Amino acid sequence: MAHPSHLSSGTLVSALPPGGLTLVSSCSAESQLLSGEVARAGAALEDMDFTGVFIPGLNAANWDAGPRSRLTSFFRDPKIARSGPVRFLPLCYQDMGRFLGQERPTALLAMVSPPDKDGMCSFGTEVSFPAQLWPDIPVRIAHVNPDMPRTPGDPGIPFSAFTAYFEGAEPLRTIAAEMPDGPSEIIADHVASQISDGSTLQLGIGKVPDAVLHSLRNHRNLRLHSGLIGNGVLHLLNGGALAPGRSAIGGVAIGSEALYAALGHAHFEFRPPNVTHNPALLAGTKRLVSINSAMEVDLFGQVYAESSSRGFVSGPGGASDYARGARASEGGLRIIALPSAAGAISRIVVPGAAHGPASLSRFDTDLVVTEHGIADLRLADYGRRAAALIAIAAPAHREALERAWRDVARAF
Repeated sequence: MAHPSHLSSGTLVSALPPGGLTLVSSCSAESQLLSGEVARAGAALEDMDFTGVFIPGLNAANWDAGPRSRLTSFFRDPKIARSGPVRFLPLCYQDMGRFLGQERPTALLAMVSPPDKDGMCSFGTEVSFPAQLWPDIPVRIAHVNPDMPRTPGDPGIPFSAFTAYFEGAEPLRTIAAEMPDGPSEIIADHVASQISDGSTLQLGIGKVPDAVLHSLRNHRNLRLHSGLIGNGVLHLLNGGALAPGRSAIGGVAIGSEALYAALGHAHFEFRPPNVTHNPALLAGTKRLVSINSAMEVDLFGQVYAESSSRGFVSGPGGASDYARGARASEGGLRIIALPSAAGAISRIVVPGAAHGPASLSRFDTDLVVTEHGIADLRLADYGRRAAALIAIAAPAHREALERAWRDVARAF
């Protein structure tokens, strides 16, 4: 295989054919260098469609090559501003993989580590779809970044497999570790009380997931099998809570510089979505516990995680993939953890009052946890579900929820 061509600023068009679907590194591996080169190329890239897993509040690049170009995103971020259109596809991770398999990207723009002694580049903090799909993508252009850590698990990509490459140091996208507040600490303790030693966990990122992992630091023989690995995993790592060996499997790391510095640890294993979100693997994992957050939960137990009064702010992500996996898992458990209120607004709501589409149906959740307790929805009729959820709502909203529920209950 020929040695890839070294590119200098302004020469992207010499290696990237116009049009087609281009998969780009995203999440913590978003490349300002590559997005800047796309902007410089502009109209020469014609009607190119750019796609990746763009995380609201983290990713800032708009991949704008002019009004003929398009961005395809699986998460809705109202802050994206570009001259061309944005296509929002509200797909779970398994369906993201199906979409990319059908659409077949014609090019890859990937941030990778420098090659090792064997000529292999690591996808680093975002293994995900770039690692899964690169062998079937004909044009591959790298941003070789010396600041990208090598991560264990996926073998990466041979440097010789790239068509062309840029070089340049660039800090990774980070999210600082958040200090838990009182409600999140209480929520975390409630969640931890439901998890036994030896369980396998899936969590997202943020204040509540990090607090849960802090509360689990004294558990033992825990495992992670998750799409995302965040700052909270350091609590398990430092507390000795992880099982021996490669016990923390993830596809993407998003967090602080301290997290990225720890990713070479022997506990970590990074794999693409056909492993991290594989339905058969999840179903075959004993005691798989999915722990996810939400914007609102209604009194039927339906979970809303994508929209607020301001409109769409996210996408389905992997929550439904893991809910299905945990349901099929022997001893599996599906937990939704959220504060009971946002300011003066209840996050436990009457059916029909939630914002946006349901992210998880009433069949996808076992426990709902707030700082006021645990609502166990398993095998419960509508009345018991509503009573359990009202009991963990913020006290100031319980009477109104009870009155509203009586009106709903008259229908059955």
